[in-house]
Amino acid sequence: MTESAAPPPDSTRKLEAARRKLVRQVTNPWLMRLYMLAKLPLGLFAGLRVRHLDPERCETSVPYGWRSKNPFRSTYFAAQSMAAEMSTGALAMLALAGRPPVAMLIVGLDAEFGKKATSLATFTCADGAALFAAVEETLASGEPAVATVETVGRMPDGTVVSRFHFTWSFKRRR
Repeated sequence: MTESAAPPPDSTRKLEAARRKLVRQVTNPWLMRLYMLAKLPLGLFAGLRVRHLDPERCETSVPYGWRSKNPFRSTYFAAQSMAAEMSTGALAMLALAGRPPVAMLIVGLDAEFGKKATSLATFTCADGAALFAAVEETLASGEPAVATVETVGRMPDGTVVSRFHFTWSFKRRR
């Protein structure tokens, strides 16, 4: 005789539903464009896209083109920074989806630029667990928590163009 697992509590179902809804909204090109039009118009102008989002990892991209390049024929560092931040920020938003109100803020940034980005740059952050843990710590203790996460930008051939380390702070709202 096999034991079946107990169904998840109602709060867990609601949490998962909120996360699935956020993933659908962020990865839907049209809904994301509307969001960026309202909240992040420079991201819309630069052509930022969220390519993939799950609790472990997020991939964003910024195209190389007239809207994002600098006079030296590479992707401007600010456009790379926007895509890098979005790859970590989308994970942070996913960690907060369906949870009690928690404020999130970048409190630190470190960047390294290795090669010129002369084509589409894709930023991958695989540190979702650190962001989820910081949110859980904040909710459990009521005290602010921080998480430092890395995102790496690569061109389609695999060349690393930049690495960013963002330090996110989470604080429970009262």
